Amino acid sequence: MQASRIASRVAAAAAVAGAAVLTLSVPAFAHVSVQPEGSAAKGGYAVVDFKVPNERDDTSTTKLEVNLPTDHPIASVMPQPVPGWTAKVTKSKLDKPLTMHGEKIDEAVTKVTWTADGKGIEPGFFQKFPLSLGALPENTDQLVFKAIQTYSDKEVVRWIEVPQEGQEEPENPAPVLELSAATDDHHGAAGAKDTSDETEKAAAATDSGSDGGSDTTARVLGVVGIVVGAAGVAYGVLAGRRRTAA
Repeated sequence: MQASRIASRVAAAAAVAGAAVLTLSVPAFAHVSVQPEGSAAKGGYAVVDFKVPNERDDTSTTKLEVNLPTDHPIASVMPQPVPGWTAKVTKSKLDKPLTMHGEKIDEAVTKVTWTADGKGIEPGFFQKFPLSLGALPENTDQLVFKAIQTYSDKEVVRWIEVPQEGQEEPENPAPVLELSAATDDHHGAAGAKDTSDETEKAAAATDSGSDGGSDTTARVLGVVGIVVGAAGVAYGVLAGRRRTAA
């Protein structure tokens, strides 16, 4: 009876361990995602990276299309050159013109397409595709970028499903950029202020150095005067002794 219980327990433990191994062996499918380099504040500018992993074992990723949100258009979109890839920027007319730096803009970038010049993203590798974006909208907490990934065997994966709060992540989620709270400085004003502060500090240091130099000069002249005076007194004493002796 005792041996039977032990055998049952061993079998149960083996089953649990086997299930755990199977669970861990299931691949975690990565997807196209987007992350800022630093922060992505509302109303400001940011550089964001679209990270594209290759999930296949025998084909490469040769094309990536990123669609920018049309409900929150972005006036300035610039791709950073990526070695081995050609970027194409597509603009479209806006239903509602944007105002940027006092000028009205009636079109904006709606899609950026990267096409591989060579092998592309091979199995077991990933690639980042940077974009400079601005000004980011101030009336939303996130931006959704629907992406389409194409493989060398012509397979197309559409990362276009919008994740919903409180629900499980969809099978093919779209890249989502979370925006942080707006700051007072959108265009480097803080940097300018810092430079001004440094200039003031340098000026103060120069003034301080000048004052210090004046003090040092005065002290040296004072010491020289004392030495000269002492020499004069000594000369007078010696001259008096000579006259007395004569």
